[in-house]
Amino acid sequence: MSFEALGLSENTLNAVRRKGFSEPTDIQREVIPRLLEGEMDIIGQSQTGTGKTASFALPLIEMIDEGEREVQAIILTPTRELALQVADEIKSLRGRKKIKVFAVYGGQPIGPQIRVLRRGVHIVVGTPGRVLDHIRRGTLRLEGISYFILDEADRMLDMGFIDDIKTILRETPRNKRVMMFSATMPREIIRLAERYMSDYELIKTSEDELVPELVEHEYVEVVPARKLSLLKDILGDGFYGIVFCQTKRETRELAGKLARAGYPAEALNGDMTQRARESTFWRFKKRKTKILVATDVASRGIDVRDITHVVNYSLPQNPDAYIHRIGRTGRAGKKGKAITFIMPGEYKKLRYIAQVAGVQINKSELQGEYDYYSEREAYERRNYPRKRRYRRY
Repeated sequence: MSFEALGLSENTLNAVRRKGFSEPTDIQREVIPRLLEGEMDIIGQSQTGTGKTASFALPLIEMIDEGEREVQAIILTPTRELALQVADEIKSLRGRKKIKVFAVYGGQPIGPQIRVLRRGVHIVVGTPGRVLDHIRRGTLRLEGISYFILDEADRMLDMGFIDDIKTILRETPRNKRVMMFSATMPREIIRLAERYMSDYELIKTSEDELVPELVEHEYVEVVPARKLSLLKDILGDGFYGIVFCQTKRETRELAGKLARAGYPAEALNGDMTQRARESTFWRFKKRKTKILVATDVASRGIDVRDITHVVNYSLPQNPDAYIHRIGRTGRAGKKGKAITFIMPGEYKKLRYIAQVAGVQINKSELQGEYDYYSEREAYERRNYPRKRRYRRY
């Protein structure tokens, strides 16, 4: 099925062509006609990278009345980065239609946001905390909205936004259409749907696997002292990817070491100001930076095409973290590679992660130019000393 067969206007089709979209993804084929022609609410189980944003953005563009100045649609996202990306995606698809889209989120002065909202906005994309702040100030009124969209609903629950979401929903009219999109379907989302949605339809497409099929998974066992040299072996020609670290401090230190060694690397973590994070992300998206050294702030909500590698500089804490990190590569029909560094003694945890994620993680041929086994023995002697045994006399 082509985009032309989905019922989109010529203006929107031209915008889709300019974006370079050739044919709709599975989630787009299922959602777009239902939003344009149907009346039911929708829950879409969809991984990032499957075209989920366009699946609700394109129908919204068609249905928004540009002649009305009031807010007609609200889209809630779990992070500031995702709010900005969703807003940018809608702007890039609106074509000649004069739809005003605005992102509101914390970490920025609220005054400029209030001024924009007062001038009139059709679609607001925002994080729950800042949206609620505007509602309480009276600078954002939702009683006239026709569409309520919850993006990455499971992530919202993980981050403790459920009460904020319920409060925001109570500020909206009963006769709106509700759409929820989630990578997984925890019980709390179904409860939310049953309470706040009318008749709804659950859409789950075949392409929405836990981890993209085009990703090649590898692991390498390495002691901490050799991780940097091994990473440099991976950062060869054609590398364009994310190196995930466990701590904010580690991202700064590692990015600094790589930059001093001549690699185009920058850190991304939650300690940075919003402006600095946006600037770093923009440079990465434009490939001025080829290596993003990040905490899990980048594991969800960062939508960048053609990422070739994801490197877990440290083993993720759980299968969910692995799934979301690896989801940055192997998207839109492009192959990707995921390489995970593990320390001696972590193989059992890696095997558990692979089992839950439903992937096979093979041992990498990478070992670096050093005597691996002697290094491992030295590491184990330092960190796992044998208990002394005392002979009885």
